[in-house]
Amino acid sequence: MIKVGMLSYWHVHAWDYTKQVQAHPETEIVAVWDELSDRGRETAEKLGVPFFADLDELLAKDEIDAVVVDTPTNMHRDVMVKAAEAGKHIFTEKVIAPTVAEVDEILAAVQKANVKLTVSLPRLNDPSTLAIQQILEQGVLGKVTLVRARLSHNGATAGWLPEHFYNLEQCGGGALIDLGCHPMYLTRLFMGMPVQVSASYGYVTNKEVEDNAVSLLTGASGELGIVEAGFVNSHSPFTIEVHGTEGTLLYGNPEGRIILRSNKLEQQDWTEVAQGTPRVSAFEQWVQHIQGGTEATENVQLARDLTILMEASNRSVAQKRTIRVDELTSN
Repeated sequence: MIKVGMLSYWHVHAWDYTKQVQAHPETEIVAVWDELSDRGRETAEKLGVPFFADLDELLAKDEIDAVVVDTPTNMHRDVMVKAAEAGKHIFTEKVIAPTVAEVDEILAAVQKANVKLTVSLPRLNDPSTLAIQQILEQGVLGKVTLVRARLSHNGATAGWLPEHFYNLEQCGGGALIDLGCHPMYLTRLFMGMPVQVSASYGYVTNKEVEDNAVSLLTGASGELGIVEAGFVNSHSPFTIEVHGTEGTLLYGNPEGRIILRSNKLEQQDWTEVAQGTPRVSAFEQWVQHIQGGTEATENVQLARDLTILMEASNRSVAQKRTIRVDELTSN
C-alpha cells in the first residue's frame, strides 16, 4: 500500500485527486498539510487523518511514501524540492512551476532522489487525443501546417471560479496558465516543439490576471500553433483542428466527434474517425511507475515543455515582443 500525504487544498482539483487516491486499491491518504491551517485542519478532519501544520514534519514521516501537490503554483518549487529530498514520490497538478528554471530545479531534485514524478496532463489520455496521434503517425494529413486548440468557459463572468485563481502571484497567470495548459500541451504534442512564441492577453473582467488569451506558436519549418483559452466565454466547445498539406482533421464540432478529410484516402469526403478507449489516468500511471520502478518520461518532458511555452507567452505579453524558445532554454 502506497501511503500518501495530501499537500494543500488550494487547487480546484485537489478533491478530485483525493477521490482518486481513495478509489485506488493500492493507495491510501494518511496525512494532510496545507499552507492555510484552518483549511488543512478541516480537510484532515473530514478525511479522518492527522493534520500537519509543519510541512517538514510531515515529510519526515518514514511511513509516508508519496505526496499529491495542489499548492499555489508559486509554491511548487519549494514544496516539491523538499518532498523529493525527503524521498517522497510526487504527483502534481499542472503546471510543474511557473518558470523553466524552477522546473529544472525540481527535476534535478527528483532525479537525484530517484523518486517518481507524474504531472496531471489528463487530456493526453483522452480517446480523441490517442486517435489524433494515430492519424498523424499514419501520415494521412501530410506535413502538419497548422494546429489550433481551444478550451474556454465562463468561470469569471458567471462567478464560479475561486477568487484566488485571479491572484497573479499565486497562479503565475490566468486563463492561459490554468485552462490554456490543456490546449497548449496538445498543440505541442501534435505540431512538435515550436521555436518562438507570441501571445496576446485580454482582461474582460478587469482581473489581475488575463481572462482571455491567445498564444501563437511558430515551428522551425513554418508550421503554426494557435492556443486559445478564456474564463469569459459561454458555450464554447473544446476544439482541436489539425491541418496539413494533404488533409484536415477537426475535433469538437461541438459534439466531440473527430472528422477527417484527406487526399491520401480512397474516401474523399469528410468521414468520422472512430475513437477507442482512454488510456489510464495520470494518477494511475504514477502508481504504476512507483510500483514498477519506471519513469513517466513523455509526461515529464511534455510538462517541462508546457512551462517553457507558458513562460514564453507571459514574457511575450510583458515585453510586447515575440520570444524565442531558446531564450529560455539556452544555458
